[in-house]
Amino acid sequence: MGTQALTAADLAKKVVNQEPLFILDVRNEDEFQDWKVEGKNVEIINKPYFELLDGVDEILDRIPSDKEVLVVCAKEGSSQFVAEMLAEADGEDYLYLQGGMKTWSEHIEPVKAADLTDGGELYQFVRIGKGCLSYAVLSNGEAAIVDPVRLTDAFASFLEEKQAVLKYAVDTHLHADHISGGRELAARFGASYLLPEADAGGVTFSYEPLEDGKTLTVGSTEIDIQAMYSPGHTIGSTSLIVDDQYLFTGDILFVDSIGRPDLAGKAEDWVGDLRETLYSRYADLDGDLVVLPAHFSKNEELDNNGVVIAKLADLYVRNHGLNIEDEAAFRRTVTENLPPQPNAYETIRETNMGQAEPAEEEKTEMEIGPNRCAVS
Repeated sequence: MGTQALTAADLAKKVVNQEPLFILDVRNEDEFQDWKVEGKNVEIINKPYFELLDGVDEILDRIPSDKEVLVVCAKEGSSQFVAEMLAEADGEDYLYLQGGMKTWSEHIEPVKAADLTDGGELYQFVRIGKGCLSYAVLSNGEAAIVDPVRLTDAFASFLEEKQAVLKYAVDTHLHADHISGGRELAARFGASYLLPEADAGGVTFSYEPLEDGKTLTVGSTEIDIQAMYSPGHTIGSTSLIVDDQYLFTGDILFVDSIGRPDLAGKAEDWVGDLRETLYSRYADLDGDLVVLPAHFSKNEELDNNGVVIAKLADLYVRNHGLNIEDEAAFRRTVTENLPPQPNAYETIRETNMGQAEPAEEEKTEMEIGPNRCAVS
């Protein structure tokens, strides 16, 4: 009997596989309320560490004996200490999260989403603790990576495993909730970095414009990536239609919600663009296109394969954001009573424009918390 470290990768597998798990989160209450580990069969309670310094007897009756128990904190030390106290108190085994919620925020899990034409493949990279989604399109030894996060080693390992050469790193828009890895990834592998020009007004680096109607070809089998201008979350937001089957929506359309237009302080200006994109541009597309967004809000959005995916026609039936007929009501929905804005979003935008160069530890702190790119 005793304690054992659980890695973020192993925790991700438990969450995706919907394994029963009890979590004792010992962070402060405000941190817990802001952001926590969530999953279909995850039961979680919060008891701040400082309230347990004199002993754990008062919470023993809240700890189940028929489930694995994981203690989590911000960076590991407090959870390990509490797990040891619990094990000593009742003689049971306890897990603690290695690296704490910091590592949970940064873990990335590549999941195969689909086969493409002539042997190509499509992968979704699930950053499960942050709700970020990135993508890799593979064909004939070439790759394009879309909306990569700053943790570029995960993509580098993937490219090495697949023996693929990176041809393009693409951002569908200027991100405000997390630091993009697109520019770094492109520089690391000598690839082209693409960004919508309308979002690049303040950037300090060179890039290739991602323009409406632009076609990127990956591999000799010509899996085309067609760009489609779709403003609203940002003024430059651009969607990608891949292999005539898959619609990368960036932060415009999610499985359970729609993108918010306020993260650049332009909600009133951009709400009309958002409605035009969702209710006209997207409505005119083939309903059989499969939507692959850049974020998700809760783990219930992952399907049984651990992929966040939905048919466009289905979303027009069940996504509330696509079913607000009255334009004034739509405007109120996307401009009023929105969730809090992402942590450090202004500095993150500046970093993604090259106007700020925070240290690695600062980047980690800036990204802690949920993505909050959706209206709800």
